[in-house]
Parts: sequence; structure tokens; C-alpha cells
Amino acid sequence: MQQLNLLGGIRTQGSSSEQIGPQAFIFRGFLLDDAAQFLADLNGVLQVSPWRRMPTVRGWMSVDQSNCGPYGWISDKTGYRYSSTDPLSGQPWPDMPELWQQRAFEAVDAAGFKCFEPQACLLNRYRPKSKMGLHQDRDEEDLAAPIVSVSLGLPAVFLFGGLRRTDPVEKYLLEHGDVLVWGGVDRMRFHGVMPVRQENHELLGEQRLNLTFRRVQRR
Repeated sequence: MQQLNLLGGIRTQGSSSEQIGPQAFIFRGFLLDDAAQFLADLNGVLQVSPWRRMPTVRGWMSVDQSNCGPYGWISDKTGYRYSSTDPLSGQPWPDMPELWQQRAFEAVDAAGFKCFEPQACLLNRYRPKSKMGLHQDRDEEDLAAPIVSVSLGLPAVFLFGGLRRTDPVEKYLLEHGDVLVWGGVDRMRFHGVMPVRQENHELLGEQRLNLTFRRVQRR
């Protein structure tokens, strides 16, 4: 596996897990054995709530999005928020597959967090040149719970900054099957994704899928 440092160099990683902050970890290849089932489950989710491009106050997202679970993250020209219904259908979001919940819980446990109950899974589809600007995940009521991010398909460079937008940014290569978990003192760090390169993945072709598990409401 590879990690890109701040200066753009590459360091080989020999271990299956990598600590990138006091309470932030990348688990390399964590989902490789489950990738085919995840994709099958995803097809079922998308039959109920298909991909869509969401507007924002500044324009349009560059990624296609959907959700599953009790809540879904949505965006429009009035801002960002969570909703218990899909605005395209007016119906509840599809159920979060049990395998997804179990693997998210296992990743959180491996990172040293306890009692994680994901209430939303935000689905992002990146095409070549798609990106995600630096931002904080702050629309959740429960900011104490960690975030779990699953990468499938094309590799992408993940940007991990500090608690201020102007803080230095570190770069990490996320590949098919990698799972990233961050929370605690790292929970509010700015993060994003550089434009995805034009490549072809053997399972997913010219796309990267990202599944982000979050707890929305406090207990």
C-alpha cells in the first residue's frame, strides 16, 4: 500500500492498519472479502433511491449521491441537512444492509471506539475528475460519534487537514476495500478528496464508490 506525504512523495506501508491521527485510522483492505456482497447490496439500495446530483448554495456537487438508513444527508440551495425521507420519492430511505452495519461496527471497534450505531449511510459515486472540497462533517447532532468511510473501486487521494481550513493538509491514498475511521479529537478535522484520476477498475470500471456511515442524533 502507499501513502502520499505532504510533499507528494510516496512511502510504502507494510502493515494492514495505519494511524493518521490520535483517533484516526486507515484499515487497508478491510472490506476486500466483502466487496462483492457490498456491491450487490448497493444495487438493491439504488433500486429504491437511485443516484442523483444534488444542488448546493454555490452550484452542484461533482459526485452522484444517495443514502440508506433511517436518515439521509441531502443538499439544496437552502443548505445541508438530514432527512428521514428521500426528496425524490417522498418515501423513507431504503434500509441499511445488515452486513454494512456489522462491518462499520467492527471497524469502529478496531479503532478503539465503542457503541457505534450508524443512522445514516451517505453514498457517493466519483467519476474521473470528480472531487470533494475541504469541509467538516458538522450537520450531525451527535458530534461525539466517529465517522466510518468505505472506499470501493478507483483509488483516490484523501485530504486530511486540521481543525481550521487553513491548517496543513496531509494526503493519503485510499484504495479498493480500505476503511477509514476518525472521531474523538480528530472528529472535526477538515477533509476532502482530490480529483479522481482517469483509470479503469476491474470491478467498477471508471468510478469510485464511497460509503460514509454516521450517527445523526444523540442517544
